[in-house]
Amino acid sequence: MATVATCGGDAVGVGSAVATASKSNVTSFQRRGPRVSGTNDSGPRLVAITGTRPSVRNGQLLVSTGLPALDQLLGGGLAVGTVLLIEEDKYNIYSSLLFKYFLAEGIVNGHTLLVASANEDPANILQELPAPLLDNCKKEFDEDVYNHKTPESNIKMKIAWRYQLLPKMEQIRPVSSSRFGHYYDASKRIPQELIEASKWHGFFLPEKISPTLKVEPCSLTHGYIKLLQFIQNIIYEEGFDGSNPQKKQKNILRIGIQNLGSPLWGDDICCTENGDSGHNLTKFLYVLRGLLRTSLSACIITMPTHLIQNKAFIAHVTNLSDTVVGLESFIGSERETNPLYKDYHGLIHIRQIPRLNNLVCDESDVKDLGFKLKRKLFTIERLHLPPDLSDTVSRSSKQDLAESAKRLGPGCGMMAGGKKHLDF
Repeated sequence: MATVATCGGDAVGVGSAVATASKSNVTSFQRRGPRVSGTNDSGPRLVAITGTRPSVRNGQLLVSTGLPALDQLLGGGLAVGTVLLIEEDKYNIYSSLLFKYFLAEGIVNGHTLLVASANEDPANILQELPAPLLDNCKKEFDEDVYNHKTPESNIKMKIAWRYQLLPKMEQIRPVSSSRFGHYYDASKRIPQELIEASKWHGFFLPEKISPTLKVEPCSLTHGYIKLLQFIQNIIYEEGFDGSNPQKKQKNILRIGIQNLGSPLWGDDICCTENGDSGHNLTKFLYVLRGLLRTSLSACIITMPTHLIQNKAFIAHVTNLSDTVVGLESFIGSERETNPLYKDYHGLIHIRQIPRLNNLVCDESDVKDLGFKLKRKLFTIERLHLPPDLSDTVSRSSKQDLAESAKRLGPGCGMMAGGKKHLDF
């Protein structure tokens, strides 16, 4: 029996391989290029979907969250088949903006959308999506993003020579191609023709539940059951099921669920401290993750965690989510008028990053992050303490800065050890 050499799943005889190599004057074992979809060649194929890219660390397929700076903090983007949980800020201003960025990114890339809400019609949500900054707006974008420094920042700081060698704290600038991740103008709305050309599905809870409907006793509320059935039907009927691939061109399903866990969904976790009241939501997240793991879909959920009475329940929700991002707004708090935070509108906390095909997750070395909503853009920057070197600053202002620095988490708070002034 002749010896058979296997290369990339194809078996060829040794004699024919040597003959072929001698004619082309190259080795018979060559690296196989990417297989094009639609050929008769069997074996694994690369999935080429618009608006996606493989992770350079674990090969997981990634989609953009609609905010390139957030993609960079999450290790390149949001992995397909995972859940991104956003802990809403107190007045649900900035979390809803991130929610709309995610949906707008799907429309720009031609992805299918599934929008679920209990208090706002999904059609109205799509009308409020921000407008993308196209190539002809690049000059205007560059001026708004990279020329945001004040004249005071151009003045050379009078500080010890050893601190001048440290890297400057600048805005996090994402490194991404034009095909993955876009920028959006928060002051404008997405063109109507883009919404009409997109494919989307809406789940408005008041329209799905009849007040006269009799609900059988179950571990889930009727709203959660209806939403899971709706998501499952879309995944299996439109070919997003990864275990049963369809013949048509593959696409990504972007699922957005707004204000999950609020009383409008029929859940009482925000009204009572009883530990048993959270079983509805945890079981819903468990089943949802099972649907996402076997499908070409990505989900973003906003949740009012600041209203949950039982704080221990938040840990259960975090464990059932893949990626968790918390937003802390300065509106209505003492930090809004604190000179220490004058350059920011709030703090952003990366609480959890998934471990996919890895033993450890890819965590950013930057722990203290602040965000700011400018006239057009939502930016994420490294949080740093301003230098307190002016002789005109009053003693009371210095004392307030020092006390505020102590309340910061590990990072910036460690830099302020003095009692009456900033101890750099």
